[in-house]
Amino acid sequence: MLVLKALGDDLAQLAAQDRLRTLVPRRGVDVSSNDYLALASSPRLARAVAQAVERGVPVGSGGSRLLRGNHEEHEALEAEAAVFFGSDAALFFSSGYTGNATLFATLPQRGDLIVHDALIHASAHEGMRLSRADAVSATHNDPEAFETAIAAWRRAGGTGRPWIAVESLYSMDGDRAPIEALAAVAERHDAMLLIDEAHATGVFGEQGRGLAAALHGRENVITLHTCGKAMGCEGALVCGPKVVRDFLVNRGRGFVFSTAPSPLMASAVRESLRILADEPERRAALWALVGAAEKALARCSVAPTGSQILPLILGDDARTMRIAAAVQTAGFDVRGIRPPTVPPGTSRLRISLTLNLTMADVDALADAIAGAIE
Repeated sequence: MLVLKALGDDLAQLAAQDRLRTLVPRRGVDVSSNDYLALASSPRLARAVAQAVERGVPVGSGGSRLLRGNHEEHEALEAEAAVFFGSDAALFFSSGYTGNATLFATLPQRGDLIVHDALIHASAHEGMRLSRADAVSATHNDPEAFETAIAAWRRAGGTGRPWIAVESLYSMDGDRAPIEALAAVAERHDAMLLIDEAHATGVFGEQGRGLAAALHGRENVITLHTCGKAMGCEGALVCGPKVVRDFLVNRGRGFVFSTAPSPLMASAVRESLRILADEPERRAALWALVGAAEKALARCSVAPTGSQILPLILGDDARTMRIAAAVQTAGFDVRGIRPPTVPPGTSRLRISLTLNLTMADVDALADAIAGAIE
């Protein structure tokens, strides 16, 4: 069939560019996952799920939340999450991708303007593609660029609401957004501020509340906290004003027409919130590991980022994948990241530090990378 040939030709072109993706099993020491606090295999989470099963919590939800899929575990989680993150309300989604895409597709209205960071996640782009609002890109981490875009839109006759959209910690560069400066821009222009806390939740802020914790509770701030990274579970919590939650329940197609997340996963996320509050030693151990890694990897030209994500930018796609393969052979599960996930010419190894690593692992990783580069 011609359509299959076209698909095959496209895959062949990706292969020729050293950009063909394949699924591979887990092998070696974890330096690629987002399980930053090593909670995915936490005995506490396992016990919480087992206890939920014992008290009759079902594995499947059986339908969307607006049908019979709404379970008391979902509602309990949302109530506890709102308290934990200091927001008026919370809404549980099956994944960060679905949550982000639904936010952007639903909340900004026709006549509004979304100004997003140039490096914002693909899920936000998916939502913007479905949105009624116009969208423009702003230079990465440049508050002035956001302000300039809004001012230009107003001068051109824009009368709707501006929406500023950023990640608090960027997943491929490990750098932080200038949250306070962006919040000031939002205040000056009566804008809404959407903050994806995916890689900051659990790691930054008091009890792991994220980099935007100081803004929680403001009427113009909406945050998304994914549960499948430092929290060790899956799903995502959208936090903000109650009217936003209610609007998403009524108008968010990604919520309305999706089967509800497993009630068992809601039970697990509830326990994960408690672990974040109860076990600050996990964050302390992670930051000690980050400090050691920054020193050990300096000889490999890995610059410190002030976070658990350390990119080694190599540039060329093929060279990146050769070096990744060599480090994998040495026993470390590091992955090469290529366009379109990152901009052209910035292919890299994404070194993700988690509590699945030991200090000895960090030194051995530095040796492996240095040897592969040489």
